[in-house]
Amino acid sequence: MSKVGNFDNDDGVYKTLLESTKAIPWKIDWASMKFSYIGPQIEALLGWSADSWVSVEDWAMRMHPDDRERVVNFCVTQSQAGIDHEADYRALTKDNGYVWIRDVVHVVRNSQGEAEALVGFMFDISERKKTEEKLLSLQKELEVLSFKDGLTNIANRRSFDAHFEAAWEQAQREQQPLSVLLFDVDFFKQYNDLYGHIQGDSCLIDIAQMLSLALDGPRDLVARYGGEEFIVLLPGANAEVAHKVAERCQRLIQKKSIVHALSPFNRHVTVSIGAGTVVPDEAALHTDFLNAVDQQLYAAKHHGRNRIEHVAATRVTQSP
Repeated sequence: MSKVGNFDNDDGVYKTLLESTKAIPWKIDWASMKFSYIGPQIEALLGWSADSWVSVEDWAMRMHPDDRERVVNFCVTQSQAGIDHEADYRALTKDNGYVWIRDVVHVVRNSQGEAEALVGFMFDISERKKTEEKLLSLQKELEVLSFKDGLTNIANRRSFDAHFEAAWEQAQREQQPLSVLLFDVDFFKQYNDLYGHIQGDSCLIDIAQMLSLALDGPRDLVARYGGEEFIVLLPGANAEVAHKVAERCQRLIQKKSIVHALSPFNRHVTVSIGAGTVVPDEAALHTDFLNAVDQQLYAAKHHGRNRIEHVAATRVTQSP
């Protein structure tokens, strides 16, 4: 007799109810690990006829290879422990496609409490998975956008803070140098007043591109720090390397030749740079170091702008 017609104690009404649902009912004998029943709906969904589902081996081999080991191990372990469970996986179709399935499994016990059979339902959750994947993709896009400056398309302050904290902890742990460059566009308010905010935005975009071109370390990062301020993170860079990167940034911006009629520096846009290099002690605060770099930027602006001021310390310890 076909598995379709071999469900224990079934009557016409019960069988009709089972086989009229979208969920696919099934039953496996515990002792033989063979299917004693599977709903005929399985053929419409996966292409495999009900008669072709002989044992749990057929179930396992008709599962996507990337899901097989995880799902089979989980279901076997749960079943042996007598625990009802469910599992999501990609079931292979006869034409080499796949359908996302949720298998809901109940362990049937005899009067002695011993496992007698497994019964369950297979549900087609492909549409639900598509929706989940779209939501996950959207979430990842939003996460990327939340770490990117909307104007210049480089990292934003939030992204810098996250990278800087990780780099600081690594520098503390490995006792390696870490450098930061803080930039301010000279006379930018006057530039905006003279050329307008649209041209001002274009100027910031150009500077962001030039700063990005100046970096070559695998973990180097340039971010918009706020307004006309930019910041560069140079993990592993000593003072000499950091100063060379700062000079390279200046040269690239000068080469871009962004006209600024109110600038005293050949009527072109320039930047002031505060730089700092440190090997932080375990008790050091990264905020103290950033404040020191900010003071160097202030000094560069105070001493005439279009220059680099650099503080280099072997150690930075926590402020009293």
